[in-house]
Amino acid sequence: MNTEIIALLEAHGIKPTANRIMVARALTETVQPLSLAELERRIQTIDKSNVFRALTLFRDHHMVHAIEGGGDGTRYELCHSHCDDHDEDQHPHFFCERCQQTFCLDHLHMPELLLPEGFEAHSTNFIIKGVCPHCHHSE
Repeated sequence: MNTEIIALLEAHGIKPTANRIMVARALTETVQPLSLAELERRIQTIDKSNVFRALTLFRDHHMVHAIEGGGDGTRYELCHSHCDDHDEDQHPHFFCERCQQTFCLDHLHMPELLLPEGFEAHSTNFIIKGVCPHCHHSE
């Protein structure tokens, strides 16, 4: 698995260090976006500042999406982009107001927005808030 993670880092122009490999591996082992605190708990051998620096580098190289606007701050997920200068897989996310989980809706495409003249978008966050199927059925 390390060879795949190293290849992913290198494809995004990121030098593979031990810390970066561990952060990337933690992100590959989950299907839901993770918060900084969740990553820190999963990777107890790296301090919070090093995890945060890796995430910032990953975001700058379009290797992760930073999802803002859920219930517990920014969450991070691997981007399925194949280059380091733009995101190819923008998609909405769903935040469950009951269980506080954030879900990727990567089968849905982001709606195209036409911004007024002079505006230049650098990133987009699309969060849908409500109740997930699990919480809805457990009422």
